[in-house]
Amino acid sequence: MPNPKRKFSKSRRDKRRTHYKAEAPGLTTCQATGAVHLPHRAYTVDGNIYYNGKLLVEKTAVA
Repeated sequence: MPNPKRKFSKSRRDKRRTHYKAEAPGLTTCQATGAVHLPHRAYTVDGNIYYNGKLLVEKTAVA
């Protein structure tokens, strides 16, 4: 196995790793409800579950 002849300094190592960053998620706004959500995911508005602007599961009243 090849090994480095000299030790890499911490600053040199860290310069190489500067591009590893967390990115903010891309959000979309639903045209039907106006809710901001992750694309291609189901989301809730007032207890109802929506996907692609369509109501999937309606909130039911608990007696």
